[in-house]
Amino acid sequence: MTECDTPHIRNPMNWRQFVMDLETLDASHVEAILITHGACSVTLTDGGDNPVLEPGPGETPLWADTRITGLFDASANFDALTHDLLTTLDLDKLPDHEITDLADRVWEREWEKDFGPMRFGDKLWVCPGDSQAGSDDAVVVRLDPGLAFGTGTHATTALCLEWLDGLTCHGQRVLDVGCGSGVLAIAAIKLGAREAHGLDIDPQAITATRENASNNDVAEQVSTSIDWTGVDGEFDIVIANILAAPLIDLAETIAKPLASGGQLALSGILSAQIDEVVAAYEHCITFEEPVLMDQGGQQWACLVGKRS
Repeated sequence: MTECDTPHIRNPMNWRQFVMDLETLDASHVEAILITHGACSVTLTDGGDNPVLEPGPGETPLWADTRITGLFDASANFDALTHDLLTTLDLDKLPDHEITDLADRVWEREWEKDFGPMRFGDKLWVCPGDSQAGSDDAVVVRLDPGLAFGTGTHATTALCLEWLDGLTCHGQRVLDVGCGSGVLAIAAIKLGAREAHGLDIDPQAITATRENASNNDVAEQVSTSIDWTGVDGEFDIVIANILAAPLIDLAETIAKPLASGGQLALSGILSAQIDEVVAAYEHCITFEEPVLMDQGGQQWACLVGKRS
């Protein structure tokens, strides 16, 4: 997504959006044209129902039916935009598209309509903004949706948070592989861990983890790295919330820093992938029964176990 500075116009109807199915068009070419004509943001979304769950290394796949949306100031010239799209892309007509007016809102707070305080286990809560947990003895992680994946709304993260809530984290050293927003590392500290290290190959995830740790007053206890060279020493708890393929490919690397008797949680796994993931770790990890959660028509699993 590309963004510009927020305009200071406060008219009752000062935004318009251009939405178009890409069909066979190149997303980057269309995006460039939208930005040239003043788009303040450009986003790509699934126009059908074909989720991309597990891309290969280095891949950035789009959906089979991708839709592009450009957000513009109301003064934008959409006739000029349409002409430029037709001419530059050598089209006789545009794919299905529409231009709609949007009422002015505080867009950066729109997410609050769908994201409220969430409880995981007995005492752990993830709360956005200034919202309040539903119990007086709650352990609260303050987190707003932002740069990186992971607020607890997805089953894979929820399973890990519930598992952490049931652990004795006091004094433990925690490794969070694929840290995303840092929610698991921060939750571990809030639950009593002495330190946590977040690892992610996405620089935005590292930025998000650091910012969220600071916002939760645990920055001194949360360290980060973008590769395994920054992972030092042994850990009492290792959590890897990624996907089945990298969990299998990195099995030796993920298990190596786990101390003898240490506890491991693997998530981001569909139920049909359980056996294959277990097979990659069973030489050194004794697993419990998988914990399952249904979401979006799929069944996700969290595998937990101890190092032999």
